[in-house]
Amino acid sequence: MTKKALSTFALLFLLAGLSHAQVGITSVPFLQIEPDSRAAGMGNTGVAIADNASAVFWNPAGLAFQKGNQINFTHSEWLPQFNADLFYDYLGGKYYVEGIGTFGGHVTFLNLGEQLRTDETGLEQGRFNSYELAAGLSYGLKLNENWSLGSGFRFIYSSLADGRVSQQRINPGSSVGVDLAAMYKSNNFKFIGNDANVNAGLNISNIGPGVNYTDNAQKDPLPTIFRIGWAFNTNLDNDGIHKLTIANDISKVMARLDSDDKPKGVINSLFSSWGSFTRNTGTGEVTLSLPQQLMYAVGTEYWYNDLFAVRGGYYYEDPNNGDRQYMTLGAGIRYKFVGVDFSYINTLGAENHPLANTTRFGLLLNF
Repeated sequence: MTKKALSTFALLFLLAGLSHAQVGITSVPFLQIEPDSRAAGMGNTGVAIADNASAVFWNPAGLAFQKGNQINFTHSEWLPQFNADLFYDYLGGKYYVEGIGTFGGHVTFLNLGEQLRTDETGLEQGRFNSYELAAGLSYGLKLNENWSLGSGFRFIYSSLADGRVSQQRINPGSSVGVDLAAMYKSNNFKFIGNDANVNAGLNISNIGPGVNYTDNAQKDPLPTIFRIGWAFNTNLDNDGIHKLTIANDISKVMARLDSDDKPKGVINSLFSSWGSFTRNTGTGEVTLSLPQQLMYAVGTEYWYNDLFAVRGGYYYEDPNNGDRQYMTLGAGIRYKFVGVDFSYINTLGAENHPLANTTRFGLLLNF
């Protein structure tokens, strides 16, 4: 694969992983793709909801408040604007063990399509497939009726290219990531005469060593994500037929470069990534304050009789830090042990945004 071809593919890959400024120094950004069609319809809010098998992604501490067994499958034709036959699949599940708690697991797969391999002169040398894969287990521990802790572990494998670039061999990369999470659920209280409660959640995901794709010593760090949020849940009538949830998530990528433009260590970045930093945009240097580094999401969900839901949300990223801005719409149906969810992205701002018209379809099976 030539250097030019690899650079073009790398750009496409970053877009596929919902890249932004800080992702430019991280590997495997596919770990940030939200797998839950329900949360995606609510503007990508989920850290304080986490009440189904997708808690494995949003907040594994949410597993502690759940019982029963469930399988969740999500499929998305990724970046339809490119017409590049990319797709994203997520299979998750939870399993309750009496007296121990609820365990969760997942398999995530991002297909990046077939690529053309060429030598330095442009001569075709065949084709190869590019893809990313992650699989892991999670567990939530209930401390009392209001508080829980959670953790998760995943293996990550990334096969982007093969061949040589600038005399360096391109290899598949691999790593492991750990999640640390907490959740709070309030007792029920009265809001305008109806039952209501408030949740709060925190999750630091993908803590682990970086990924190396070449035979040099430098590794690109994992996209360690700090996510915090709240959710307000209320019945709109005395019988609980009409229900409303309003949620808000705030998140950021915890990655930093040192003075030599090399990634800082995992633990170092957890503490050093909270201040302002300067990045090169290609047209000049820009200094980003902490608020500019944050990603903001807000969403709402209305349920009728636990059978049908409509959802909406808004997601915002600073123009100097990725500039992802979009509205989301979604809907869900539940009947007996089956649930179906759908979400749609309507991008704002830039024309021909790669995320425009992205849809997700999710299937839930309860046992």
